[in-house]
Amino acid sequence: MSVDGYIARLDHTLDFLDAGGQESHGFEEFYGSVDVVVIGRKTFEVVLTFGTWPYGCKPVIVLSSRPLDFSAIQGGVVEQMSGEPAEIVGQLSFREFKHVYVDGGITIQRFLAAGCIDRLVITRVPVLIGTGIPLFGPLPHDVGLRHVATRSYKGGLVQSEYEIGSERVSQ
Repeated sequence: MSVDGYIARLDHTLDFLDAGGQESHGFEEFYGSVDVVVIGRKTFEVVLTFGTWPYGCKPVIVLSSRPLDFSAIQGGVVEQMSGEPAEIVGQLSFREFKHVYVDGGITIQRFLAAGCIDRLVITRVPVLIGTGIPLFGPLPHDVGLRHVATRSYKGGLVQSEYEIGSERVSQ
């Protein structure tokens, strides 16, 4: 995300992410530890504009209450689910998925508000874009975070990792 907290421009473009350069920042190692990716419909629609399916053969769950067309995806393992975050987590757990990568602004916000995220890894790109789609939105209560680590990279990327506190922070 940009330093000012945006994951995309208002038109959903991601061009500013290049401000951090092309250096590795641990994403490949992280992605290798993931069992399944959960994204929302809007993120799915943006990903379809990339030309190639970026998730490889990793199972991807697209959240949407309306029918989706997966015919353009070549070589991917994609399915659709709908429901509340706790229901989705329950279904994934039943299928023995343990490490879920939740991606997409609204999806992250919904899962965080529902208490279904236990760890955040936030990578900030050294750019301010002023406006866009925020990573975080309104929450029903404060969410306590425990800092685990912060790493910086040559291109200016700064990555912070947090565990979600099990207790609510007083309001």
